[in-house]
Amino acid sequence: MYSIILLSYFSENRINNVFNRVSKALESENIPFEFIIMDDGSKDKSYEVALNLEKNDNRVKAYQLSKNYTSHYSKFAAFSVCNGKCATSIPDDEQMPLEILIKMYRYWEMGHKIVMPHRISRNDGRLKDLFSNFYYRIMNSITDVSFPKGGADGFLIDREIIDLLNDKISKHNTSTTVEVLRLGFDPIFIPFERPIVKNKSRWTFKKKVKLAFDTLLSSSTFPIRFISRLGLLSFIFSIVLIISLAYVKIAGKTSIGGVSMPGWTSILAFVSFFSGLILLSLGIVAEYIWKIHEEVKDRPSFIIKRK
Repeated sequence: MYSIILLSYFSENRINNVFNRVSKALESENIPFEFIIMDDGSKDKSYEVALNLEKNDNRVKAYQLSKNYTSHYSKFAAFSVCNGKCATSIPDDEQMPLEILIKMYRYWEMGHKIVMPHRISRNDGRLKDLFSNFYYRIMNSITDVSFPKGGADGFLIDREIIDLLNDKISKHNTSTTVEVLRLGFDPIFIPFERPIVKNKSRWTFKKKVKLAFDTLLSSSTFPIRFISRLGLLSFIFSIVLIISLAYVKIAGKTSIGGVSMPGWTSILAFVSFFSGLILLSLGIVAEYIWKIHEEVKDRPSFIIKRK
């Protein structure tokens, strides 16, 4: 059975249409499936629509989170309740072509445990496309995760991977895509053209920034190593500076390389520089400590409300 997870958020006008399209496509391919609707704390009638659909079709299962946790936690929640031998998630805005759903399933039948489609075109506007491509290049260079070109949000995973995510992986301050890619299992990547949709994205700038920081801090040692290297460079710079100032003092000069060095100016500049360096280092360390603090509190990463 194929678990199709619909990530629902203010989707009351889209749920029925998505289900009808998906069920028609999978039925034509003789693929057995369950349709899980995971509502991410919507304030409209999305959950009521999902419950009504559940009553009319026994393949549908409707759930609602206690608040808006964002899509990656919604996926984690859905994986915890799905029963399929494999599972994938789809957005409600038709950005995932139905032929990709079927293609991923066929690759799974061949034995692939992680099948990940990746966008070869975005059409979100030049500025957004530029920042997105830059983001994935940076993450590939400084983290231990290798994102496919163009990035990926969805994937199909085998029951073995689902069980690992449910039982072995901490869900705090991370994303499903990062955790799936870190598991290995030789994922196969499928390129696809993302269709142009007119719907406004609900993935806000604030959510994107939080995801970027969570991805960086959960899958990279770069920030900590950056502090160590910066400290080493600062130490070397300080030694060179002390030697230079001692030479100026002993030689009775008032400048270095023709640049005048009044005492109070140099002191102010160096105190400001090193104070900023210390605060930057403390800020980076504090981010890691905060993540540890969140982890050890052992609060649930998501809460599925009872029906």
